[in-house]
Amino acid sequence: MGMADSTLWWVAAGLLVAVELGTGTFYLLMLALGAASGALAAHGGAMPSIQLVVAALVGGGAVAAWHVRRMRQPKAPPAEANRDVNLDIGSRVQVPAWNADGTARVPYRGATWSARHSGGGAPRPGPHVIVAVQGSELVLQPAD
Repeated sequence: MGMADSTLWWVAAGLLVAVELGTGTFYLLMLALGAASGALAAHGGAMPSIQLVVAALVGGGAVAAWHVRRMRQPKAPPAEANRDVNLDIGSRVQVPAWNADGTARVPYRGATWSARHSGGGAPRPGPHVIVAVQGSELVLQPAD
């Protein structure tokens, strides 16, 4: 007594989902969708070759569609300047004075931080915005 074709497809879909949960590869979910489509084709009485074609078309199409969607999205800024990664980005600081080399020491979050000027023109004291954090150094631009 062998397993039904639909059972094999459902097991394959479940394994793909399990591996995806372990690796975080969203593309495996698209392949699991293809395997589920193969199972539905098996439930509908399709021959094994048709089941395979349905699974390949749906899974492959979903992977291709997801890839195209991801490529059309704008690239995320590097982690050092990404507000989603570092919540300091966009915060305002007061620069009391700049050194000749374009660096300063600024009070921020209860400590004194090293800061570097980023932007055109000569750095001037006053309000600035954090645009990146490189190591323990704040990269600042003048506030508008």
